[in-house]
Amino acid sequence: MTTPQKSSTVRPRVLLQLDSDQHPSVFDAVVAVDSKVDHLLRHGSVSPDQVQEMVHGTIFTRGPKELMNTAIFVGGSDVVQGEALLQAVQQTFFGPMRVSVMMDSNGSNTTAAAAVLAAERHVNLGDSRVALLAGTGPVGRRVAWLLASQGAEIQVGSRSLRRAQEVCESVRLRFPDCVVLPVETGTNDALVQVLDESAVVIAAGSPAIRLLPESVRLQAKQLQVVVDLNAVPPQGIEGVDVMDQGVERDGIACYGAIGVGAYKMKIHKIAIGRLFERNDLVLDAEEIYALGAEILSSNA
Repeated sequence: MTTPQKSSTVRPRVLLQLDSDQHPSVFDAVVAVDSKVDHLLRHGSVSPDQVQEMVHGTIFTRGPKELMNTAIFVGGSDVVQGEALLQAVQQTFFGPMRVSVMMDSNGSNTTAAAAVLAAERHVNLGDSRVALLAGTGPVGRRVAWLLASQGAEIQVGSRSLRRAQEVCESVRLRFPDCVVLPVETGTNDALVQVLDESAVVIAAGSPAIRLLPESVRLQAKQLQVVVDLNAVPPQGIEGVDVMDQGVERDGIACYGAIGVGAYKMKIHKIAIGRLFERNDLVLDAEEIYALGAEILSSNA
């Protein structure tokens, strides 16, 4: 790692937003403004082959000691494209000529970090089995990564066993010693089996899709925590209120999408601020999770 540069001159904070979608995310732009970015440069429909020239614009316009005042945010709705953009950005850097960069396409990293940290407030994930419903989407994949990093035993649920297997394979590549199993969750009988002996359920499905009926949830006697990341009615986990933030229901700590969102927003804003403390940070899933753990610990 290069030695972080300290700025001798106060320069405005400039954030370059690279978005894979045609129209750059308004949500990400508002968070950047609320995070005290002075100038936000937004570009949509960005592909990896276009990144080099844009990155050169960030690293050649200020001296090495001033580069900490420029940063890059990679966004968009497609996490795979976001990963490709992040890789292209990092490949353009050389020597001290680099700026800090954060990847949060589709809010996947900050949301996943907030969800896993919420569960970790109540259980030791290293000793727990976690049922991850709709685990093949952008947020679900990142949740699986973070759970594996904490040593949890994970069941990746999907209506498509093939898609669940693909996610499990990607997790094993990153964490070879993890225990991660693909499971089908298309029926109530399948859900009952998946939830048996699970201490945590995290639902990361699409908006307005019910993944776990209350009648099934109440049969899971080992459950201690449920986290629902769907804010649009009907809720992904029936019986969980969207505002829940550790509310106990039927002896289970419950988190709704807006309850988790409060953690997500705090992590997102502080992460943006951290980009301007040095010029060599790379904030992806695990780094954002570690930052979130630091934030929650300091507020405990």
